[in-house]
Amino acid sequence: MEREPIRFYLDEHLSPEIAKQLSRHGIDALRGPRSDDDLNHLRRASTLGRAVCTRDRDYVRLHEAGEEHAGIIKGLKQHTIGDWVNFLKFVHAICAPADLRNNVEYLFRVE
Repeated sequence: MEREPIRFYLDEHLSPEIAKQLSRHGIDALRGPRSDDDLNHLRRASTLGRAVCTRDRDYVRLHEAGEEHAGIIKGLKQHTIGDWVNFLKFVHAICAPADLRNNVEYLFRVE
């Protein structure tokens, strides 16, 4: 039985190129609208069943405050587009949506 794939929601601080490259690999990723606050992004992503991908620490604070979500993947400013694409491909390959629900994962380099 095939598992449901993870879908991603990139916040406004990440390059739309990440979503483009992921889509070339058959991975569903979209970039949220610009100029919205973090709580709205997190709630929208959760409603859509998508894990938020961000380098913004405020999402981790929302998680720590008990805000429900479909997952948060947190990276750093120095992570490249390639770092993001490789890590999200890795997460997509090994995780199911339930694995990320209300959890925070931290980006690391995948060679």
